[in-house]
Amino acid sequence: MIVVTGGAGFIGSCLVAALERAGAPDIVVVDRVDHEAKRRNLLKRRSLAAFVPPEALADFLERDGHRIEALFHLGAISSTTETNLDLLERTNVALPLALWRFCARRGIPFLYASSAATYGDGAQGFDDAFDGQALRRLEPLNPYGASKHRFDLEVLRMVSAGESAPPSWAGLKFFNVYGPNEHHKGGQRSVALALFEQVRDGGRAKLFRSHNPGYADGGQLRDFVWVDDCVDAMLTLWRQPRVSGLFNIGTGQARSFLDLAHAVFAAMGRPVAIDWVDTPEAIRARYQYFTEARVERLRAAGFSAPFTTLEAGVRCYITEYLSTNDPHR
Repeated sequence: MIVVTGGAGFIGSCLVAALERAGAPDIVVVDRVDHEAKRRNLLKRRSLAAFVPPEALADFLERDGHRIEALFHLGAISSTTETNLDLLERTNVALPLALWRFCARRGIPFLYASSAATYGDGAQGFDDAFDGQALRRLEPLNPYGASKHRFDLEVLRMVSAGESAPPSWAGLKFFNVYGPNEHHKGGQRSVALALFEQVRDGGRAKLFRSHNPGYADGGQLRDFVWVDDCVDAMLTLWRQPRVSGLFNIGTGQARSFLDLAHAVFAAMGRPVAIDWVDTPEAIRARYQYFTEARVERLRAAGFSAPFTTLEAGVRCYITEYLSTNDPHR
């Protein structure tokens, strides 16, 4: 049995689809279907053994924990604008801590979603080394990133103290993921989806002007990563029983927002038409101009597949999903 928390969400539902394609037996999704798009994210799945609401997770683990062979913990408060610190602490720190200890007791591999938001403004680099010196230098920019960072630090404390740990584990620092099954995310959806909707509805795309003299308008850089590459990386790490640690999940190649916009226009067969807008003052002072995953550790762990190029990923997303009658996987 394989358990995926957050399995009706974006990355989680794509992982569930990949597990089903691979013939994995007894896939269990833990989530709350509080949006029609999340229901549709799982509508095509035919081999789910169970769907468990979060409030029933503890009872499920107590009853069926002996049957679990892997636990992917992707459920979280993922909004970068969330300000309820108690909710973030319960969901993004206390819950994964309880699941870590459960997997340690039961001898179950544990893979959990950390975040590239733990790197803050990037001033300390994007090194996913699992050591106290590297981790304690990081300063996340928002409460969401801080909550993910707190759990990474708790894992560091437990491992350094020699406390019981899962037989293998991975903290997954996802960068700017895009792809199918993200329609429920609203304002947290990928820029690729937001640009597609703008061009579809009005023929034009909006991009932020640069307020940094080192970057041209639209030259702000992000590590955009196709969701299938994220799923393949997770499955690779799970299948490496002697590998544990923190791992960046990105391409290792930053691309500009202007590159992304051009890829969207090209995939839609539309002429490029961009409106430049000021970066909102509320976020301007701490706006990130560059993110890029270091992927040496992911490669060393056995993930050798080439990453999907931005142009190929956007083209697949738009032509095979967003431009069809059913954009869900």
